[in-house]
Amino acid sequence: MKDLRQPGTAFPNVSLRWLLSAAAAVLLGAVACAWLALCLLYWQGSWQLLYHPKAAITHTPASENIAFEPVHFAATETGVTQLTGWWIPNSDARYSALYLHGADGNLSDTVDTLAALHRNNLAIFAFDYRGYGQSHIEGTPIRPNEKQLRQDAEWALTWLTLTHHVTPKSIVIVGSGLGANLAAELAADHSEVAGVILDQPLENPTAAIFNDSRSRLVPAHWMVKDRYDLSSASASLRLPSLWLFAQPQAAAGTPEAFRAVPSQKTSVWLKTPIIADPHFDETLKRWLDDLPSATR
Repeated sequence: MKDLRQPGTAFPNVSLRWLLSAAAAVLLGAVACAWLALCLLYWQGSWQLLYHPKAAITHTPASENIAFEPVHFAATETGVTQLTGWWIPNSDARYSALYLHGADGNLSDTVDTLAALHRNNLAIFAFDYRGYGQSHIEGTPIRPNEKQLRQDAEWALTWLTLTHHVTPKSIVIVGSGLGANLAAELAADHSEVAGVILDQPLENPTAAIFNDSRSRLVPAHWMVKDRYDLSSASASLRLPSLWLFAQPQAAAGTPEAFRAVPSQKTSVWLKTPIIADPHFDETLKRWLDDLPSATR
């Protein structure tokens, strides 16, 4: 083969500075790609730091000898229902409770609480958020978030009022844990209902997300939109509210969110589990009796 190089031709030397700059650029690019991949993984999975749904329904009100009706609602445009709940009638009820459970488990874990509400003469509509229990559509990824839970709660209230024809003035919104924060948000936008019961609401629910060590590696506050701002929702309440707190937290004093409520409010400190405290029934009965008379 003919040598195309001309005699005396010299190739330019590559400087050490250029080599170091190129290596730094490659390294920087690799780090940037790794960080972007980390951000993507965090965005896809950070919800698991706050939400812990379970799919299997292992208990129902029938376990407590309480009659109930399964309810499937919130249909898509194709007619597929997205949410599943339980309607628990009560012939002695003046009020119907819309129950919003917390971030863990599913309706199976609420049966004891629902039984406690039922024995206090409340009819109850409880449901699972999308991604919890039987509330899902096959092939749809599970990724709960505040906006989605809020939409689910709105759909549940709509089912109760428009489909089941319960008058708003005979509805009490009840929330537990993260569900209490959600109940405060819902009640703040629906002052037409009779009242709201907040069972151990969370002052800083997103601490589980933002205090996690992995959240310090990414712009977590920009990527995660959930806030469940209890103080903001409380300041907008225009209806009677009952706040139930656990006695071990009593040393911390009354939360700021409670003090921000401008309307009629009651706070009670009970032993845990709250529904087993002997004062729970009398507290609930007294508060319900103080509400305006309502009928379904």
